[in-house]
Amino acid sequence: MRSATAGALALLTAACAIGPSTRVEAPPALAARPSDSLIDSASRGFLDSLATARMSARADSLPGWRRVEPLVLDSANDRPWLAVLNDSVLVALVDSAIANNKDLALAVARVREYRALLGAARGDLFPQIGAGALASKNQSVFGTFPAQNFDVVRVTADLAWELDFWGRLRRQSQAAKFDLLAQEEDERATVVTLVSDVVTAYLELRELDQNLAISEQTLESRRATLALARRRFAEGVISELDVRQFESEAAAPATRVADFARQRAEKEHQLSVLLGRMPGPLPRGRPLADAVLAVAVPDSIPGDYVLRRPDVRRAERELSASLSRIGLALGNRLPRVAITGQYGRQRQDFHDLFGKSGEVYLLQLGVSVPVFTGGRLLNQQRAASARVDQARARYEHAVLTAFQEVDDALVGLRLTRDQLVAQSTQVQALRRALDLAQRRYENGVSSYLEVLDAQRGLFGAQLSLVQTERQYLGSTVRLYKAVGGGWSPR
Repeated sequence: MRSATAGALALLTAACAIGPSTRVEAPPALAARPSDSLIDSASRGFLDSLATARMSARADSLPGWRRVEPLVLDSANDRPWLAVLNDSVLVALVDSAIANNKDLALAVARVREYRALLGAARGDLFPQIGAGALASKNQSVFGTFPAQNFDVVRVTADLAWELDFWGRLRRQSQAAKFDLLAQEEDERATVVTLVSDVVTAYLELRELDQNLAISEQTLESRRATLALARRRFAEGVISELDVRQFESEAAAPATRVADFARQRAEKEHQLSVLLGRMPGPLPRGRPLADAVLAVAVPDSIPGDYVLRRPDVRRAERELSASLSRIGLALGNRLPRVAITGQYGRQRQDFHDLFGKSGEVYLLQLGVSVPVFTGGRLLNQQRAASARVDQARARYEHAVLTAFQEVDDALVGLRLTRDQLVAQSTQVQALRRALDLAQRRYENGVSSYLEVLDAQRGLFGAQLSLVQTERQYLGSTVRLYKAVGGGWSPR
């Protein structure tokens, strides 16, 4: 038995696994970088002039004119990336989500399942040893002889070992390993999605906070203007039509206050679910404007970093698993070599069962050759090849999608930053215009129409500015998700 086992191990060691290589060649990856021709030279010159003017007024008021330090991407840790948003409350919320989110808990449990399945697949590579016991009462007839009655008591150890001569079982184990790696990438994708969803929801919540504050300030300003109009009407300076116009304008921000309050409560509830807790109020951190000033992002992304995305890696692992299963399908069509054995004791009763004369054993080497299966094994191999083609198409599509999303995020960052420059300048100008219009109206130089126009313009511009600040920060979230991980200062 020892010599047979040693020979089988020698054959197993020398054998090669049948089937194609599981190595996946990565496509050529160029750096993702937004084009310099996104805006024509005249528009670019005007935006730069606005930036220069704003910088001369206050050097730290807008993003984009300070030199951005080079950054290095970090696939293993999201905390350095969160630090660019300069909000410790947000970091704490993300930590809470990673610890308590139910979707992430589901992904972690699925990884444990596939790790156990890999262990089960590897188990077929080893000898299967079992123990059995048998007690029976028998009667047999041999030809014309009278019936023979006998009892049997047997205790045995059983051995079954398929020699993986063609590598069929190794391919099975290899496929299970790639399945596990794909699930680990799926878990990482769940983390990336969760972090981006939490940050996006938090930024939207902060936008609603600021929209509500702007609406309340605008409402208070228009109430003060309305009170002034009523006094001037009582003095006979203006007509009732002017007063009614002011009343109508005061109702607009009041409506927005109620609407923004409702949206804010719903956003808090949504964020609470992402955090794995019951809906309720949540803490707040820094305003969006502070985060905008703190943000520093890469202006280009190396192509190799794009290929590290979890969905790209998962597609690559799934393609490798499909290639492994071609080898498994090929191995099913080849002869199987197996060793079976049995060793134990057998007597007519339990008396002296383990004595010397009760020893029984069996050792055999068998070969099983599939001769005719009605095309079943051949079609299984063809199906495995078709699944490889499907997996390769999914992998190539995942790569293309990754580069598209990274380019979109970089373009969004660059152009939203330009939009932020223009809208910040607009808000400053409209705030000054409103101040002048109110002074002119109080001194009787101009009509109420100038004040109303200035109030309307400033209110809309302030809401648009907050929205653009959130979109700018949201572009950093899109870039984080598109790359599949965070970055940190070099």
